[in-house]
Amino acid sequence: MRKHLIALVTVTLLACSAQVMAADLSTDMDTIADNYGKIMKTSDAKAFTDGLAKMKAAALDAKNDTPDKLKRKAPDSPEIKDYHHGLDTLIGQIDKASDLAKAGKLDQAKKEAEGFKATRNENHKKFK
Repeated sequence: MRKHLIALVTVTLLACSAQVMAADLSTDMDTIADNYGKIMKTSDAKAFTDGLAKMKAAALDAKNDTPDKLKRKAPDSPEIKDYHHGLDTLIGQIDKASDLAKAGKLDQAKKEAEGFKATRNENHKKFK
């Protein structure tokens, strides 16, 4: 009986922690914006790549949510696909900037990161 109770409590805690781990869309966007500001100010490659990693994780999590403007759209609608494409574009840019930073090209990585703004602006017009 005791083993079953411990197993039940463990499963419950794991399920709850998974739900807490997933942020809402607004939190994900705030994480991206906050870390963007940090990476653009740093001259430390590790801090830069750490910030990019947080941005990428938030962008990946954002793909699991839908902007309010698209809540009534079908998951396979062109609008939802376009929303996911925008996040995929950002994730690709993050990966490219991260690769440059890891190769010791922080200045080039920052130039790549400046392109994040255009991606943000384009997609905010459509989905915010």
